Parts: sequence; C-alpha cells; structure tokens
Amino acid sequence: MSIACIDQGTSSTRCLVVEDGGVWRQVASLQHQEHYPALNWVEHDAEELLGNIKTVLAAAGRVDGIAIANQGESCLAWDALTGQPLSPVVVWKDSRTSAHLASMPQDAHSLSRNVCGLPLDPYFSASKLAWLLGTLPAVARAFEAGTLRLGTTDAFFLDRLTGNFVTDLTTASRTGLLDLQTGHWSNALCSLHGVPMQCLPRIASAGEPLGAINGVPVLASVVDQQAALFGHGCRHPGACKITFGTGAFLLAIAGSERPIAQDLLPTIAWVEREDGLTYAIEGGVYDAGAALDWAHQIGLYSTVQDLDTFDGPSALSRGLVFVPALSGLAAPHWDRHAAPLFIGMSHSTNRRDMIRAVLEGIALLTATLVKRADLLVPLGDTISIDGGLSQSTYFAQFLASACGKTIVVPATHEMTSIGLAELCGVNVTQARASGRRFAPHDPVSAAHHELFETAIAHARDWPR
Repeated sequence: MSIACIDQGTSSTRCLVVEDGGVWRQVASLQHQEHYPALNWVEHDAEELLGNIKTVLAAAGRVDGIAIANQGESCLAWDALTGQPLSPVVVWKDSRTSAHLASMPQDAHSLSRNVCGLPLDPYFSASKLAWLLGTLPAVARAFEAGTLRLGTTDAFFLDRLTGNFVTDLTTASRTGLLDLQTGHWSNALCSLHGVPMQCLPRIASAGEPLGAINGVPVLASVVDQQAALFGHGCRHPGACKITFGTGAFLLAIAGSERPIAQDLLPTIAWVEREDGLTYAIEGGVYDAGAALDWAHQIGLYSTVQDLDTFDGPSALSRGLVFVPALSGLAAPHWDRHAAPLFIGMSHSTNRRDMIRAVLEGIALLTATLVKRADLLVPLGDTISIDGGLSQSTYFAQFLASACGKTIVVPATHEMTSIGLAELCGVNVTQARASGRRFAPHDPVSAAHHELFETAIAHARDWPR
C-alpha cells in the first residue's frame, strides 16, 4: 500500500510517498508566499496553496490513497457555486482580531473555555471567520445570496479537489466553534462570534470516505500537529511530542476523557473506529522557526551549521536572554501584545552570543510548556521532537537540560507524513526507528529559569 502524504504547512507544501514498512521518499516540496498587508496581519493566497497541492500530488505518481495535513486554524471564505475564494487565507498566527476579542465580556471568555476548551484568542479560526463576514463586501454578498462557505483550509481543499464540503474533528476542535463534549458545532459559540453555522462544513465521522481526487481516495485529512503526534507513536496518556516548525507545538496524550487543561489547551488528537475519541493537551510557541528566519534575515547567522555547536557556557548563564515573542506569547501567557526583546547585552555581546540566546529562548519557552503539561498529565521520561530545530545538536541538548527530560530525535524528521500514512493503515515501524537521544545534563538552575521569567514579564510590559 502506498500513500501520497501531503503536508500543507505554513511555509511550504510537501509530498512524501510512504509505503508499507515505512519506506518513504519525498517527491516534491514547494514554498509559497506569505503576505503582510498590515501590522500583525498574515495571509496566504488560497489558489496558490491549492495549486501547490495539485503540483506535488502529480509528482507522486500512481498511489493507493491520499492523505492531507492542514495548518489547523488558518481559514478563509469562498463561494459554493464557483469554488472561488472570496478572501485570502487568514493564517493562524494573524492577530488582527485581538482588540475585538479583548473587548468581549468575561462571560464570553468563560463560555468559550467551557464549551470548546479554547480561550478567546486570534490564534483560532472563529474571530477570523467573523471578521471576514463583517468586513469584506464579497463575503457579505455571498452570505445574502446563500452561497457562502466558511472554513479552515482543509474544507476548502476537499471542496475543490473532491467536491465534498467537509472537515474532521481534529480541525474543527481548533476553530473555537466546536462543542468539545458533543463533537458538533456549537450554537452558542457561533452566535457569540457571529459565524452562521449553515456556512460551516459538515464534520465527518471516523473512517468516513472523504472523496477522491482523480479516482484516488482521500483516506485521511487531519491537523498537521495531530498527524505528527500519531507519527511519533504517542498512544498512551503522558506520551508527548514537540514539533518545531514555524512555531513550536507540544501535544501530549490525555486519554479518552476531556482534560481540564487550565492555561494549556484541550484538543482532539484523533478519532478511530475501534477506540473512539482520544484527547490531547496542547501548548504552543508562536515563533520558533519564524524567530530563526528573522535572526537569519538580520544577519545573526549564515548557515544551519552555525546553529549546531557553541563554545563556552550558555548565553543564559552569562545573563543574556532573548524572548522570542515576535508574534506575542501563546500558552500559558496568551498575550499577543508581548514584544520580543534581548536583555543582558553589553559591549562584548556578539552575533554568536545573540543567536545562541535565540535558540535558548525558544527552548526555555518550550520547557515552560513541558512543565505545565507535566502538572496536568504526568509525562514520561522521554519526549520525541521533530522539525527543523530538532536537527541542531545544541538546541536539543539545551532543551533536555531546560526541561529535565530525555529528548529523542527520530531518524526520520517528516513525522507529520509518517503519521498521515499510519492513520491510513500503513505499517511505519521502520520509519519511526529512534535516532539520537539527549539526556539532561548541567540542568538549567531555578535561578536561571527565574531570570527568563523576569525577561518574559518585561516582554509583556513592553509596548509593541
């Protein structure tokens, strides 16, 4: 059995063909443009994303099935009759609705937490969809004509590629509009945000056929982070993975009951015919790879090899700290107004010190998530990581020391695609063989963690 696994991410669209036994080959990878039309706005072109999916899928050749991972919270509006986008894709890290959400009464915040488990944050789709309907004339006209469709990118892709206007539970759980208890769209939350429920996609049941593309069945459609969780082999409560892409996302299995996640997020990991629904807890860092991209653009480093080894003690132990809040702070702070900053710089600070502090800042924010998750669902002694930053030996070792866990970096870093294939029934045992392990040593002291927390407090006080 061979599956074309399409990972439609924030910065690129990749396709791997995965076969039984876990043998895989990357057949295509395409970058797409990211647009910043205003401060804190982040957009993609929906047709460009769709075109890239078609291109990488064509490169896969003959396969038995197709699986697609999506960005999660990124969303748009389109016309039911023509299929044409009526808006850009508003990306998950876009925060244009932050002021509106901050102005909502406390009972609205409580309602959101109680029903869908999510805070009122622009990270999620609900306020973005409401903004599109309330701001763009073309969207309002389509609503009046009865032809408006609103949804996350997966629903758009499936609608255009298969003619099936549908989403899955994992993606629906990221919108801020799902009743997490019933698995259906919430009347109360749709009313709260002003999102017409009749314009949202149907939520598919477990194992339901999702349609076909050129006669090849689409066997799975799921959020990229949940696919990666499955790919890492996390199945039991406390099993945890962290993916370092544009952002960094920790997911840990919580079990079959909805977790009380407090300042982290309850989310649906996946739904299987035999075992039913599995919940996870999630925490995120908005800027991981994005912080490194910024550091590269301003000349702090030249090649990825510059991120692997450093001489002497850590930047943190020398009092140099960076808070990577270029898009604000996600869990557990939920502060879009926090600003990125360096503290502890001196005349002797150089580029190597600064890029080292960037790596350590990402790791320290991630370690905060690990410690919070450990209080909610006791985690195992090891955490599996993937993504670009996982390839940095220095970063992986510092993360192990910062969170007090052994960090495992699998030999294969395309865990989203591996998870997609496994969700389709492919045996991926060989592909999931462990690679490198980093045991904690020279643990980051409580005083140094406190120094970083002080830096976060300054970042939250600093005007953007």
